[in-house]
Formats: sequence, structure tokens, C-alpha cells
Amino acid sequence: MIDLYTTGTPNGHKASVTLEELALPYDVHPINLSKGDQKTPEFLAMNPNGRIPVIVDRDNDNFVVFETGAIMIYLAELTGKLLPTDQKGRSRVIQWLMFQMGGIGPMMGQANVFYRYFPEKIQPAIERYQNESRRLLEVLDTALRDREWLADDYSIADIANWCWVRTYRWSGVSREGLENLDRWLDQMKARPACQKGIRVPEPPPKKLIEGDDEKNFVKGAQSILQT
Repeated sequence: MIDLYTTGTPNGHKASVTLEELALPYDVHPINLSKGDQKTPEFLAMNPNGRIPVIVDRDNDNFVVFETGAIMIYLAELTGKLLPTDQKGRSRVIQWLMFQMGGIGPMMGQANVFYRYFPEKIQPAIERYQNESRRLLEVLDTALRDREWLADDYSIADIANWCWVRTYRWSGVSREGLENLDRWLDQMKARPACQKGIRVPEPPPKKLIEGDDEKNFVKGAQSILQT
């Protein structure tokens, strides 16, 4: 049994979607970021970096894994699924996993900070991160031109990138003209495990947050940025 400590963010969804795709049993422990649950001594004992998600494998001496890429690789290796065992196939998946962790995630995350959360609107910073996020979406679109999935077969690489790319509107990034990316996004969205995984630990909003809900959400995100 896996214990999952998480929040409904792209990084959190990377773990929950992976667990759903692998059909692994798990218990969810919601972490309230705005209340500082991730900074408690109990949580920091699992992840000294104070970030979600974290998993604990109760069937393996309560082995703790933090960092989303490490979590996804651990779960894939645990089941022998979503990550090839041959050297080249494994490398292709990990390359696209690292692409998300080193590019898509940080750039879209910074776009969110400056476009949505920062009290002062610094336009050059907004444009910098939105433009770089768009460039990275174009890289994905090109990679998907001649293949159904990022690393030929469906893998943790697709899950990792999808959990971030699907939030492009919140980052203020356009996907106009990226037909291959659109097709891939539709394929991902149609997968039952993906649909279920993004509802952990709570269902996502059906549309972009608006009005007072948006103000409250942004206020909460701003408080998190200060911790």
C-alpha cells in the first residue's frame, strides 16, 4: 500500500495519475499548503525540501520517496510498467521526463507566478516566461509529429508533461496552431486514469477560476510563495 501526501497541483497530479495508471492501491493524505502543512516537522522528516508530493511505500519498510520524477520512476519500476527496461527505451522516457522537470514545469510555474500571483505586474518577466513556455510547447508539438506518444509507447513521460501542459490557460500561454500537441492532449484527457488522477485530492474546477474565487485562490498562492 502506498501513502500519498499531495495537493491538487500539476506536481501532485503527476503522482496520483501515475498511481491510477498503474492501478496501485494508495491512501491519500491531503496537504494544505496555505496552512503550512508542508512545513511541519512530520512532513519535513519525509521531505526536507518541504514540497509535495511525497509517497511512503508501506510494503517496503515505509520507504519514503520525494521529488516527482523520482516518485514516478520508483512506481514504474515497482510494477514494471510505463518505463521500458531496455537501455535506449528507458533513456528516451527519462529524457522527456527531465524535459518536463527542467523546462515545462519551471517555466510554466514562473509564468504563473508573474502572470497570476505577483502583486506587481512585471511585463518583461511575464513575457519572458510565457514565451519560453510557448517555445517548449512547440518542442513537444514537433516531437509528436511522427509518434503517438513522446517516447513511442505510453509512459511516465507523457503523464509528467500532460499534468503541466493541460494548465496552459492559467499560465496565459497559447497552444494555437499546435495540432500534434492538441491531438496528444485529447488522447491524454480521454484516459480514465488521467481523469481520475487529476481529481486527487479534490476535483479540479470545471473552468478557470473567476471572480471572488480567483481572488481567494491567488491570495492563497501568494501566501505560499512567501514560505
